[in-house]
Amino acid sequence: MAAVRAFRTVVGAEGLRLRLGVGRTPLRQVCVHRYRCRSSTHFLKPEYPTFNKPSLQLSTQSRFFRTCTAVNGQIVQFKLSDIGEGIMEVHVKEWYVKVGDTVSQFDSICEVQSDKASVTITSRYDGVVRKIYYNVDDTAYVGKPLIDIETEAVRDVVPEQDVVEAPAVLNEEHTHQEIKGQKILATPAVRRLAMENNIKLSEVVGTGKDERILKEDILNYLAKQTGAILPPSPEISPPPPEPVQSKPKGMPPAPKTITPTLAFTGKDQTEPVKGIQKSMVKTMTAALKIPHFGYCDEVDLTRLVKLRKELKVVTEDRGIKLSFMPFFLKAASLGLLQYPILNASLDENCQFVTYKASHNIGIAMDTQQGLIVPVVKNVQVLSVFEIAAELNRLQTLGSANQLGTNDLTGGTFTLSNIGTIGGTYAKPVILPPEVAIGAIGKIQVLPRFNDRGEVIKAQIMNVSWSADHRIIDGATMARFSNLWKSYLENPASMLLDLK
Repeated sequence: MAAVRAFRTVVGAEGLRLRLGVGRTPLRQVCVHRYRCRSSTHFLKPEYPTFNKPSLQLSTQSRFFRTCTAVNGQIVQFKLSDIGEGIMEVHVKEWYVKVGDTVSQFDSICEVQSDKASVTITSRYDGVVRKIYYNVDDTAYVGKPLIDIETEAVRDVVPEQDVVEAPAVLNEEHTHQEIKGQKILATPAVRRLAMENNIKLSEVVGTGKDERILKEDILNYLAKQTGAILPPSPEISPPPPEPVQSKPKGMPPAPKTITPTLAFTGKDQTEPVKGIQKSMVKTMTAALKIPHFGYCDEVDLTRLVKLRKELKVVTEDRGIKLSFMPFFLKAASLGLLQYPILNASLDENCQFVTYKASHNIGIAMDTQQGLIVPVVKNVQVLSVFEIAAELNRLQTLGSANQLGTNDLTGGTFTLSNIGTIGGTYAKPVILPPEVAIGAIGKIQVLPRFNDRGEVIKAQIMNVSWSADHRIIDGATMARFSNLWKSYLENPASMLLDLK
């Protein structure tokens, strides 16, 4: 390195880049992957129009490290990366760029919809968009290019000779990416989301592969810090009845108006099955292979209605909306402890039954995008209040179509609350690989007899269960339902089994 004549640096989004002139060798760009700051810097006027940025003059201590070569103005194919959960294709919902637009790292490129959730794709390069491979509503495939970007991209990574490390000044953003020398795994979109919300990645627990921090980890962390509150639903008053005009006696009946028949000009419309609807087709097709066993019963919620009314004021003061679902979920979890076969899965060859340790209970939710089933994880270790807070978060994200893959996967048992729409009994369909599901009807005020034979007003709710009859017999399903029913009819009895 004694022949080095010129040494200029530019700090970019990817790291530190150097331009070196060695002897009579032409200047070339070198990408440096690791660096440390050791001394002071001085800004100089830009001498090279390629960068169009001020340079830094550095001095004092130095270290040796490895580099790789790069080429300016290269066309790079920006490919759709694997977004997890075995998803191989997505539906393009919206483009945020067009041909000729200049993009930077972390800029939004497009929004895609998988059969699990919506995902915003962000750029990994700085450059100009030269080609877009898909139109809106097209199907894009993992590993195939989305767009072409003309950018300063690495052409081939080959070991170069050791060069002197250039000291640089680190900003706060880089300090969030390493903990005691161990790099934190996160995509650029996740890092940008954390930066926008002033969240240090070192404080977030990653749930992805190799402890990778996912988008839902940031949203979960943010929700725990601020609390998620559902907006109140507006009340719709029925229109006033139209006044009925009395007809004088003796008046002949008014002649009937004959309306001419209009020709119907509508046309059939065919569209592809995609997004959440496509996921429903796959899941329900697999569910048809399961022999369903049905069981129905009614539950007297009179005491629970009174208890929830008392606790609702307390939870609202703490910023959480309390519905009946947290009690239903907690009672189901206590029942699953006694009947773990209902919280199991059966392999495809029907040779092995896996008993799940965690009670990850899915909640069927109706949204504008279709039916989705977000999952409340580890209900067995959550209090009723914690379950209510998690439901608030899931409902808020579901209404905004922002549920992540982690929120929609991993379920071991499911409850569907059809009562919010209407109806009493249903025939719920099991979601493979689960083996049981329950459908909850609406609460009705009905007459019932008490212990003394007197007619009283009772809050009655119907429940319908479906179980996989290959491994669950009718008696087991009935005993579980009776236990679940007893917890709800006598809420105080849940205190005996809470841990």
